[in-house]
Amino acid sequence: MKKSMFLTISLASCIAASAFALEAPAVPPGHPKMPAAAPAAISAAPAAAPAAAPAPLAGKVLQTMNAGGYSYIYIEKTDGTKVWVAVTQVAVKVGDQMSFKPGMVMEKFESKALNRSFDSIIFSDGVLSGGSTAAVPDPGKNEGVSPGSRGATKDKAAKIPVTRATGPNATTIAEAYSKRATLNNKKVVIRGQVVKISSGIMGKNWIHIQDGTGSEKKKNHNLVCTSKTDIADVGDVVTITGTLIKDRDFGSGYKYTVIIEDTKITK
Repeated sequence: MKKSMFLTISLASCIAASAFALEAPAVPPGHPKMPAAAPAAISAAPAAAPAAAPAPLAGKVLQTMNAGGYSYIYIEKTDGTKVWVAVTQVAVKVGDQMSFKPGMVMEKFESKALNRSFDSIIFSDGVLSGGSTAAVPDPGKNEGVSPGSRGATKDKAAKIPVTRATGPNATTIAEAYSKRATLNNKKVVIRGQVVKISSGIMGKNWIHIQDGTGSEKKKNHNLVCTSKTDIADVGDVVTITGTLIKDRDFGSGYKYTVIIEDTKITK
């Protein structure tokens, strides 16, 4: 019994001593009393400095094309590097100075609307300066399912006072449609009045002309001509020279029974 009590007291003494040791460390005689050790404070890590905002994309426009509601713009930055930028469709032309918000980089991106691939392209969040976000005309999107001969036309009753072109390869718009199989991939010369212009789309100017031949009902009275260099104003009477292509399909619904490509315009 005495032995058991002795062991109990000894054990209690050890526990008390251990508790005291944890409460305050031993100090030399005469040293001020140390306060009881407090639990270690959990210190919050200093907040990381915010990352610097990505620099805008700015440079000179070298090439531009529109498709599927986007403008694909190739720019040369001030450091000489060149990059493709895609942004919601805007009015832009080669030579413009533009600045874009940063965006997501897409590697090996394939545009089905353009039927081409880009090694790298940046989908920007928007234009900062340059260009215009005003509505940009598509070559026929506003006229229905397919542009072709359904391009913007004059009123049904309007008359087109145009004299037929003369000389080799001269023809009319109605004949371009009726003889398209024979004239396919051949040079033609046609005189007509400009009824619509869509510029800078897929890197081309799209000129719609009429000459008073054909009919709206048969859809053979309006002819679309494309040119990378030449342009005219609505209302101009012009002579176009170019290559007739039949059944031209650019994709995305842009199908043409007849179109004139690589067009040169004279007034």
